[in-house]
Amino acid sequence: MAPPGYSIGIDLGGTNLRIAAYSGQSQQMEAISLRTRLEEGPATVLRDMAGAVRSLQQKFASHGSFAGVGIGSPGPIELPEGKLRAPSNLPGWDGLELRSELQHLLNMPVIVESDANAAALAEWRLGAGRVHGVDSMAMFTLGTGVGGGLILNGKIWHGAMGMAAEPGHTVVYPGGLMCNCGTLGCLEMYASATAVRRMAAETAAASAGSLQSRLKENSAIHAHDVAALARHGDASSLEIFQVVGRSLGLGMASAVAALNLPLYVIGGGLAQAWDLFSPAMFRSLAESSQIYRLTAPENVDRIQPRMTNVVPAHLGPEAGLLGAALLPIFQ
Repeated sequence: MAPPGYSIGIDLGGTNLRIAAYSGQSQQMEAISLRTRLEEGPATVLRDMAGAVRSLQQKFASHGSFAGVGIGSPGPIELPEGKLRAPSNLPGWDGLELRSELQHLLNMPVIVESDANAAALAEWRLGAGRVHGVDSMAMFTLGTGVGGGLILNGKIWHGAMGMAAEPGHTVVYPGGLMCNCGTLGCLEMYASATAVRRMAAETAAASAGSLQSRLKENSAIHAHDVAALARHGDASSLEIFQVVGRSLGLGMASAVAALNLPLYVIGGGLAQAWDLFSPAMFRSLAESSQIYRLTAPENVDRIQPRMTNVVPAHLGPEAGLLGAALLPIFQ
């Protein structure tokens, strides 16, 4: 069977909204990037999505059959209904029937998936999973929050209600910082881009240094700014990524003990700082997981069969968007 002409994926983030058309061969044809206007409520964001989808449909109407629309959203989500359940990075969206609302606006079927599951699907079919030839893998996505996706025997694992694989809300520091989800000490509070920005602001307020100077120049400091300072040797910035790595290692230790998978992939925007946090992550993982110590590869930079391999994502920050576009084709 010939692949469809194209499909459209939507990556709904707490900060950015991205909509893109992909060819049947998974090549991006065009993308639209917008700010997620959370302050104006879900109805406004939904209209932004629908408008972008219609624009892409009109532009590529002559490119063959249209497979449909897929959307990756922060969770937790009830699936297959596509109902959001108190997503911590989408305040005010609790109970939103995302699938039915968008279907109503577009007058066509829409497939809703967690954003991290969408990214995991893309990485498994076209990225790290394909390269390393595995049929099961887990993915951690480090972005505005920390998401997770799980592929078991070639299929996304949703759990009973569609809420499986939410590592961002695994408690890594009991009694720690209050998370937006209402729990103390969640991984998301220590290993997300939001966490990096918060730690940078706290460090700058407490002492003089490069971070304080950068904040004076630009109060909207981003995680990539902190990473740049770390790579230039700023001690405070380097320590922030030590915290990210140690915390991520603790969170991964629980996943390794529970799942014993051959491959764990670290993606999302913050994964671009892999060189800064991964050494601390591997140390923390080894200290915290007997299963990892028993199954760790001799060289973490080289995949070994029947071992616990942890690698950075191959597809980069575009994995979630690509995975959303794959949903209408492979589900």
